[in-house]
Amino acid sequence: MLAEIKGINEECGVFGIWGHEKAAELTYYGLHSMQHRGQEGAGIVVSDGNELKGHKGLGLVNDVFKHAKFDDLSGRVAVGHVRYATQGGRGIENVQPLLFQSQKGGMALAHNGNLMNAHKLRGELEAEGSILQTSSDTEVLAHLIKRSGNETDEDTISAALNQVVGAYAYLILKEDKMYAALDPAGIRPLSIGKIGDAYVVASETCAFDQIGATFEREVLPGELVTIGDEGIKSTRFAPRNGRKMCAMEYVYLSRPDSDVNYVNIHASRKRMGIELAKESPVDADIVIGVPDSSISAAIGYAEESGLPYEMGIIKNRYVGRTFIQPSQELRELGVKMKLSPVRGIVEGKRIVMIDDSIVRGTTSRRIVQMLKDAGAKEVHVRIASPSIKNPCYYGIDMSTRKELIAANNTIEEICEVIGADSVAYLSEKGLEEAIVKDKTINQGVCMACMTGRYPVMEDGETEIHYTSC
Repeated sequence: MLAEIKGINEECGVFGIWGHEKAAELTYYGLHSMQHRGQEGAGIVVSDGNELKGHKGLGLVNDVFKHAKFDDLSGRVAVGHVRYATQGGRGIENVQPLLFQSQKGGMALAHNGNLMNAHKLRGELEAEGSILQTSSDTEVLAHLIKRSGNETDEDTISAALNQVVGAYAYLILKEDKMYAALDPAGIRPLSIGKIGDAYVVASETCAFDQIGATFEREVLPGELVTIGDEGIKSTRFAPRNGRKMCAMEYVYLSRPDSDVNYVNIHASRKRMGIELAKESPVDADIVIGVPDSSISAAIGYAEESGLPYEMGIIKNRYVGRTFIQPSQELRELGVKMKLSPVRGIVEGKRIVMIDDSIVRGTTSRRIVQMLKDAGAKEVHVRIASPSIKNPCYYGIDMSTRKELIAANNTIEEICEVIGADSVAYLSEKGLEEAIVKDKTINQGVCMACMTGRYPVMEDGETEIHYTSC
């Protein structure tokens, strides 16, 4: 569905490469493959072994690097970032990677996620004399690293990471080392690959496919990976208590061709559709999906139900992002610009419309109305995830609780609000069945926005349950 209008926006994407003559160029292509994770800004920092230098800007990857001179970004090591601003403003100063210089050398940081105790830590740092240059919580870690010791190494990074609470995947670059770190609950995705003798780290494995790299393994929860000319080294900075990968990576955020925690996104979404068809069948003529993230689930629903899958909605891929519009009225009109019903397919039909989620209900109402205006006889909405009733504190720009339609309305009321003939959601068990392959320590998902059970809270406790109002 349309990310902005319904209130879910992509997180950020990080990419790093060590030991390739075309490090900057490959990082550009890696970021381009993860453009769906953030469109606010992009940047690349390279190391030639002696110094760090970078280029960044506001906008899409293509726009930011349209006039960049890659000859000026020479080096065999690079880190890159695409940003969606969930924390901090949208100014150029917040675009990552953040680059810092000191008498001990440079350091660049790229971050996907959110630090829940960033405000508290900023206050402590400022009280000690630190002057922060951005409003991004990413900068906090740089100051914590320097506070932990003069050198930027495994010890100071580990000490700094043990002071932050939240969900995060970090890439940290020095002139002679690259570090990758994942939060102890493993909420954010981060994978390691290889292209020739070079190591690659990325938020999604689709970036590996883009540059011809092969997947090696996932970065584990609480793991700090050090990459240098001598190879790769793994240390643990925090205990691992079992992974809680963000369920929305599977439901909406990641690309269908990515594998997240060893589970293919398309395959998991298709299984969501299969489970949904088992739980909530409906007497209808055709199944359609809302482009793009719901197509896989729609295929699964159609396959399980025995109903034909049809392309009942077309997405216009040449329309600008509607979330930059200044008013809700204009944002709602943006739905009609981006999505169009196929009258010849939906007219006179009883339709099962599969979508990945409903947040505010605004977009769902518009799509249902468009389908009925195009002659659909009935529109039965089936959602391939549990209802979203709670905000996300871990890096997804989720609406506040008062804006979440499922937190304030019954199923019957939601059905009436969006104008559907019926509405049903996938159960929590159904979602877990579609995602989790086994019960090993590296499996498990975070469904806090759906269940109110937060695996990490600001005080460091785990599995806190919040009862939505």
